[in-house]
Formats: sequence, C-alpha cells, structure tokens
Amino acid sequence: MQELIKKLSDMRGISGFEYRITDKIKEMFEQYCDEVTIDPLGSVIAVKKCGKENAPKLMIEAHCDEIGLMVTTITDEGYLTIANVGGVDQRTLPSTEVVIHGKKDLWGVIGIKPAHMIEDGKTVKISDMAVDTGLDAKTVKSLVSVGDSVTIAQSVGSLGAEQFSGKSLDDRASVAAILTVMKDIQNADLNIDVYAVAAVQEEVGCRGGKTTAYGINPDMAIAIDVTHGITPDNSDNAFEVGSGVAVSVGPNIHPKMAERLFETAKRHNIKISTEVEGGDTGTDAWEIQVARDGVPTALLSIPLKYMHTSVETLAVTDVEATANLITEFIKESEADTKWLSF
Repeated sequence: MQELIKKLSDMRGISGFEYRITDKIKEMFEQYCDEVTIDPLGSVIAVKKCGKENAPKLMIEAHCDEIGLMVTTITDEGYLTIANVGGVDQRTLPSTEVVIHGKKDLWGVIGIKPAHMIEDGKTVKISDMAVDTGLDAKTVKSLVSVGDSVTIAQSVGSLGAEQFSGKSLDDRASVAAILTVMKDIQNADLNIDVYAVAAVQEEVGCRGGKTTAYGINPDMAIAIDVTHGITPDNSDNAFEVGSGVAVSVGPNIHPKMAERLFETAKRHNIKISTEVEGGDTGTDAWEIQVARDGVPTALLSIPLKYMHTSVETLAVTDVEATANLITEFIKESEADTKWLSF
C-alpha cells in the first residue's frame, strides 16, 4: 500500500491540469476492471460488472486533483510570480521547492525577502513571493509561459514504522484505497456493479464528483476523502492518525448507508470513528448526494495531518482500513437496494 500511495503522491496534476496524470491512473485501473474511460471533464471512471441483470450500481469516488500554483507573470529578471489554485496554505510556501510545467519541467524555489527586511508583524502574501529557477531571463521566457501550472516538489516518504508524509495525499491516498478495492474484488462473486471514480477539480468546486454522479446515475455512492488529524495545535474535531477510517453522519449522509458501514466494520473488526458533519462536508459527497433525483451517499475520511501543505502525513493502516471496509461492504451487498428505503 505504501508504494502505491507514494506512486500516486508523486504524480503532478493540479486542478484543471489533471490530464497530466489521468492516463496513468486509467492504466492502473485497467489491471482490475472491465472497462475504464475518461469522461469529457477528465475524470477517470472504471467499471467492474457483476454480470447480473439489473444489478444495483455503487459509485466509489475520490478526487485525483491536487492544490498548486500557476504562473501569472515573468519578470524582466526571469522570476515567476504565481497565483494559487485551490486552498494552498500560503504560510508554508516560502522556501518550498516546486516544479514548473512549461515546455519542459523546471525545478524552482519560492523566495521572499529575508526576515530581517520584512516589517515586523507583516504577513507575507503570495503576491510577495516569486519562483526562482536559477536560469537567466531569456532561457526562462523560452521555456515558461504565463498560465503554466506549478506543483509542489516535496515527497518525504516514510515517517516511523507506519506513517507516510508527502504532497497531495489529499486525496491520492483515497485513490490508492479505491485501486486496492478494485484489486480485491476483481475475482469476487458480486451482486452489484461497481463504478470506481478518480474525479477531477474537487479542490476548486467539487466539479468532477458532480458530473460523474450525474453520468453514472448510481443507486448508492461512497465518497472517500481526508479529515483533520490530531496535531499539537489541533485536537478539536480531529482524529488520531492510526485510529482507522472516520465514517461521517449528518444531513449530507444517507443514514442507512452510514448504518450499514458501521455494521460492516463491527463484523470485520475494522477500526473506525464517527465524524459528525452538521452541514456541508466540503467534499464531493456534497455534490454526489444531490445528483439527478438524489443518491444515497456515504463519506469515509482518512485522518491527515498538515492538510494542504507539502508534508501531509497519514497512517498507511488507515488507508488499508478504508479499503477493507469498502471491500467488505461490496462483497456483502444484496442484489437490490430495498434496505435503503426509509
């Protein structure tokens, strides 16, 4: 699992530029699925049919895009000014290594004025930063254009015995969980058709989740994302990394879906927690739930420390727990959806 997470984390595709990675993700799903396509918006949709007539459709979904940056101008000196794409934590950007995706990939660093030259108490904004490639202005302008995407370069790897740290674990770790599910059910005797989705543009408006749910029109859905892990400065509404998968409850969640997931976890001794979401979960589950005439939707979340930074950190065991819970849910699903009725 760790190698799979690292492989997905190291891919580079910010919101709107996922075409850089979706072909690779498509190939990964093709090993286990009957059919894999990329829809007009760019999301990957992989299908595993059970072979039974009028079988219910389950959509399992995670987003494959990542937060990042775009080039806004190229100065006369060859520095690149930048804008954020998605919810980049601007506090962490200074001194970060990046990759500029121009005519060829270029390494760079984000620089700011030295601390002793900045007015006390002043917050450094992204407009105060610039990317330095170390190249002269003529070379930079020949390789880079305004509008090119920029991704965070960092990939740390193992932390201790069970944790992993790197970029874009939100939400590539969840894609890793879905790939594991599709591998595990490849030869299983199922009663439902499974549609696995790696959706685009979640970080800028949950767009891929909305369009894929509309196109698939599933009978039920499980979205997988991340939730906040406990850190020294944050223990409220957060979960211990290594505590398993968080199952959401609240108005965004179909109560029968959540109940079935709790029961499945208990039967198979899968570590879970309960996450209370009083409104918008901030995930693709929010859009999937109201596709067409409504989709019974659940949300599973992997505890993650340092969200939207270059050192997002999680426990590999929590990703495994997520995959195990979905796999058992699928294997035990009936050939109808009467159990979802109120």
